[in-house]
Amino acid sequence: MDKLEQFLTRADALLARLETMLPPSAPVIDWDAAVAFRWRTRQGRGMLQAVTQLPSLTLSDLQNIDRQKTLIEQNTRQFVQGLPANNVLLTGARGTGKSSLIKACLNHYAADGLRLIEVDKDDLHDLGDIVDLVAGRPERFIIFCDDLSFEDGESGYKALKVALDGSIAAQSENVLIYATSNRRHLLPEYMGDNLTYRHTDDGEIHPGEVIEEKISLSERFGLWVSFYPFKQDDYLAIVAHWLGHFGCATAAIEGARGDALVWALERGSRSGRVAWQFARDWSGRRPVAAAD
Repeated sequence: MDKLEQFLTRADALLARLETMLPPSAPVIDWDAAVAFRWRTRQGRGMLQAVTQLPSLTLSDLQNIDRQKTLIEQNTRQFVQGLPANNVLLTGARGTGKSSLIKACLNHYAADGLRLIEVDKDDLHDLGDIVDLVAGRPERFIIFCDDLSFEDGESGYKALKVALDGSIAAQSENVLIYATSNRRHLLPEYMGDNLTYRHTDDGEIHPGEVIEEKISLSERFGLWVSFYPFKQDDYLAIVAHWLGHFGCATAAIEGARGDALVWALERGSRSGRVAWQFARDWSGRRPVAAAD
């Protein structure tokens, strides 16, 4: 083997090693493969991953949040129909149906061209790339950020502010951002923040820069929808709905009320999530008990 052949062999080996270090090429997106996608980052490159298995939630499955359901459904319908609509921030008590409501809206309007892209908080700096990727598509895209909250100084906070209403470019007409959070202002609030308030001579109170910064992000969402803890009767109604969903008879549902209350007491919550978990457990144990 002469020197040229040796050089070419070593060059091929070097290129093969370099190829393994490069980020993978972005796959071609099959937009017909799914109605929901996740944004995933691998070796510094983001890509859309189709979600083929979705929960079969319907709007009628969500009980005792009628006002919230009406607001979100109306805004989503406007968006799908090409009418003006707002970015949405859903906040409030845990387990009350914030994320489920968005998924149910997707199932309801998927046939009309609605699509959903779930983005983790750590990937929010890619929002501009995601919007550019779907800007020319005929579908209507909801970018979904679940259980969103930030600590001071996190980079995703500013990226979301820019995506909502801070870029020199106009917002894409086929993209909205729906976010859920247990915090209304998305940032931690401390007692010391109150010290930045100013009192004027006429008695008015003006928030300081720290407070202004903390509310500036949530104010960029055009629609705020708040969720509240359920009362006992609301919780039992949700339990009854899901027990019926799992095929339990009316008499059995009535007999499950006491167990449902104990279940909620042990978990310290009467949320819709707790009601769903109880219904799954209770309806699943009945065939086993009958067999025994």
